[in-house]
Amino acid sequence: MARAQGARAQMALGFESVYGTPPAAGEFWRMPFASSNLGSDQPLLSSELLGYGRDPLPPVKDAITAEGDVVIPIDARFFGVWLKAIFGQPTSVEDTGVYTHTFQSGGWTIPSFSAEIGMPDVPYFAMNKGCVANSISWTMNRSGLITATVNVIAQGETPPTTSSAAGTLAEMALLRFGAFNGAVKRNGSLLGNITSAEVTYTNNLDRIETIRDDGMIDGADPSIAALTGTINVRFADTTLVQQATDGDPCELEFSYGTDADNRFTLTAHAVYLPKPKIALEGPAGVQTSFAWQAAKASDPARMCTAVLINDQPSYNNP
Repeated sequence: MARAQGARAQMALGFESVYGTPPAAGEFWRMPFASSNLGSDQPLLSSELLGYGRDPLPPVKDAITAEGDVVIPIDARFFGVWLKAIFGQPTSVEDTGVYTHTFQSGGWTIPSFSAEIGMPDVPYFAMNKGCVANSISWTMNRSGLITATVNVIAQGETPPTTSSAAGTLAEMALLRFGAFNGAVKRNGSLLGNITSAEVTYTNNLDRIETIRDDGMIDGADPSIAALTGTINVRFADTTLVQQATDGDPCELEFSYGTDADNRFTLTAHAVYLPKPKIALEGPAGVQTSFAWQAAKASDPARMCTAVLINDQPSYNNP
C-alpha cells in the first residue's frame, strides 16, 4: 500500500469567476510551495447531558473551519499569482517582451481562488474553494532561502476524491530570488546597517459566518488593511531615531531582483517609526529594532505599491 509523501504532493491554483465555484479543469497553475496546512477541520463537541450514567453520550459535530498557511518561494513569476490574490488584479504594461505588473493597496475587490492539494500516492485530492488571501509576510536576511507565508481563509473543502479535478496544470519556469538579491531603501537611498527586516501585509478579512446546512461561510470581506514590520539595525547614526522622535514619515522600499527584467519591489509610501529603546547588552555592537507601521500617503494616495517585472503576460487563469 502506497503512503503519502510530501515530495510527491502538488498544489493546483486557479482564480474563480464566482465565489466558491472552482474553475474548470485545465484552468489551474502548478504552484511551488514549501509547506501547507490549508484545509478544513470540524471539531467534536462533548455531550453535556446527564442522566445516562458515567459514560458520555455521543459527541456532536461543531462548525467547519477552512483555512491555513501556505509557505511559498519569492520568485519572479509565480509570486505574481499570490500578489494578485493579496492585492487584486494588477495593471500590466509590456515593453519588448518584458512585463511590469503593478499591484496597489486599497482596493475593495479581492479575487477568490480554488486550491487543490493532491497526494497521488494514496490517492487523495482535496479542493479548497472560495479561498481568499488574508495576509502575506516574509523576512529578509543576509543569507538563506527566501520564502513568504500566505494565510488563506476558505469557504470550505469539497469531499476528497481519488483523481484531480484541476486537469492538466499550466507550468511556469521557476526563477527564484536569493537572499543576496535583497535590498532595503529609505527615501530612494540604500539603508545601511540593516541586519534583518520583516514585512507583513494583511487584508484583515471578516468572515461572514451565516447559518447554513453545509457548515460553510458565505464569504470573507476585506476590512482596513495593515502594512507593518520590523527593521533591525546596527546603531551607527541617529537618522532613524531622529525620524521617530520627529514623527515624520518616510518611504521604505523592499526589493529582490536578479536583473532589471526580473524584479520584485514593495514600496511603503508613508512609514512611521516608533522611538526605540537603545539597549546595551554587552561589549559587542549595539543593535536596535524599529517596529514600523505604514499608512496612506498623500502622494500617491495609497499605502503601498508592489511591482513585479518578468516575462509573464498576465495572471489570468491559463
